[in-house]
Amino acid sequence: MNTNVTSNRAADLDRDLGFLLNDVARLMRRAFDRRVRQLGLTRAQWFVLAHLYRTDGQTQTDLAEELDMERAPLGKLLDRLEDGGWIERRPDPHDRRANRVFKTAKFDPLIEEMHKEAEGLYDVALKGLDDGARRGFIEHLTQVKGNLLSAIAEADHDRQPARSSQLETA
Repeated sequence: MNTNVTSNRAADLDRDLGFLLNDVARLMRRAFDRRVRQLGLTRAQWFVLAHLYRTDGQTQTDLAEELDMERAPLGKLLDRLEDGGWIERRPDPHDRRANRVFKTAKFDPLIEEMHKEAEGLYDVALKGLDDGARRGFIEHLTQVKGNLLSAIAEADHDRQPARSSQLETA
């Protein structure tokens, strides 16, 4: 195969939306992990805590879905966080089979440090972009996220059998 063709394809992958988003997210996680290592949490642990900060009190099942994790590995991770005093599980008042996961007060002082480190990382990642470009970048990513969430919801809806028409024929 021609070397120029191979290098052109590799260069194309460097600008491919999927590869680029994945690479940026991976590098952001790696850089953030190095910044917060001294706080005593693993990347997986702070990832769970960050999601609980946004939506505290989720069921373990909902949290696993949001984190794109299987329930068993999440359960082990939650066990370690609970042992460390970072979270607590409480029975769901409406479903005896489910537990809800809550961050504890131990996390509150840590969130400020995490925010500070995240802001420093954003400054590094967005270096060279003026305030308008930064706002535009965030707006575009927000639009892309919304488009994907809508597409997923629509696909999920299309896969579900229509219950009302099944009942009518029964």
